[in-house]
Amino acid sequence: MELPADLPTGLAETIEPLVRRVLAGNPSPFTYTGTQTYVVGNGPDVAVIDPGPADEDHIAAILATVGEARIAAIMCTHTHRDHSPAAAPLKARSGAPIVGCAPLILSDEGPRADEAFDTTYSPDRVLTDGERVSGTGWTIEAVATPGHTSNHLCLALVESGALFTGDHVMGWSTSVISPPDGDMAAYMQSLAKLQERSDRIYYPAHGPAVENPAQLVRGMMGHRKQRERQVLRQLEAGPQTIPAMVPDMYKGIDARLHGAAGRSVLAHLIDLEHRGAVARDGDLWRLVAGAPEAANSIS
Repeated sequence: MELPADLPTGLAETIEPLVRRVLAGNPSPFTYTGTQTYVVGNGPDVAVIDPGPADEDHIAAILATVGEARIAAIMCTHTHRDHSPAAAPLKARSGAPIVGCAPLILSDEGPRADEAFDTTYSPDRVLTDGERVSGTGWTIEAVATPGHTSNHLCLALVESGALFTGDHVMGWSTSVISPPDGDMAAYMQSLAKLQERSDRIYYPAHGPAVENPAQLVRGMMGHRKQRERQVLRQLEAGPQTIPAMVPDMYKGIDARLHGAAGRSVLAHLIDLEHRGAVARDGDLWRLVAGAPEAANSIS
């Protein structure tokens, strides 16, 4: 994985008047350059969004960025290990409440396609869609966006029109949708929900800011629909297993990634199964005779 040079790990960058970004030193195939923690507010109290891994250097960098301000809320978009483990030690040192997504712990199933779940996450307050947390000069509103995980939230900064998108929308990569918790139908509905909003800019947890959010979301929805059509075309030749489908669908990728790619294919197949377009017999998947063209039924 080739990463941009001169990454400012551990240093606070002011990216707009109310927002500073601190990059954790945890680059990987799952996290790109690492987890980006955002500190919102420039007055006596701030919010910390996606505190990241429980890494001492990163926690110290967050506290240095906060300075003399009070942390009013430690906010997590979801509970993968690259997002929420620093919440507990940050709470212990600051006394701040942990606010945001619901707790969720699942054991690994199949090839690892993303970070595992954080077993230490224990929120003081779980936000539902539309609930708000406020401080001096800032207001953050929860936007429920299940799909990548069932507990995923985006967080909207009302004053500036920015949306902190966690892993739901990223500029460097498409989001991993890995069953049993990852849900393709929910993910597509969440993308459609963002498409109806008018956010000015997206700040994902990994990768660069998204300055054309509406265009990117349209493209991501189109990509998923195209991938679904690939799945259906594979099954037109007859029943197949997922390992047999992946090499033709993901030509050119490292064979070591085929297992992870198979998780995405499984997510599409489960969605199609729920819509009556495909069925499974053990490990074999097949088209359902007489079912309408499923790709046209995605809204």
